[in-house]
Amino acid sequence: MPLAFPRNRDHLKQSLLKSSSMFLGILPVIAGVILLTGLLIELLPAEAAAGWFGRNATLDAVIGALVGSISAGHPVSSYLIGGELINKGVSLVAVTAFLVSWVTVGSIQLPAEAVSLGWRFALLRNLLCFVSSILVALLVVGTLGILG
Repeated sequence: MPLAFPRNRDHLKQSLLKSSSMFLGILPVIAGVILLTGLLIELLPAEAAAGWFGRNATLDAVIGALVGSISAGHPVSSYLIGGELINKGVSLVAVTAFLVSWVTVGSIQLPAEAVSLGWRFALLRNLLCFVSSILVALLVVGTLGILG
């Protein structure tokens, strides 16, 4: 099915203006997230966080998932923090668990989620996402180990 483009140039102009307006509206939020991430990296040095890891892969995955699940932030900023942690020597399994849980587990947003979807669903979803983040991290690192 081909894409339907507006046949009227006025509709196209309105769409472009609306899209650019929305993009310009979100730009300060993106800049703020990047600046706050930089501040977080300075306030919590990766060297200190690197000391939490290094015992074994499963424990690193659990700690990474715990830290990621209680952290709040934009998914884009998790990649910056994850990159800094990797640069400081944190294991890939810990960073992977951190990234997956940061994006999927919403312990900070749990009350709002529970109000809209119910406590049982919200708790079960968060628990499954937490466990899944550990499993995904172990599987990713295991697969990379097999592939080279």
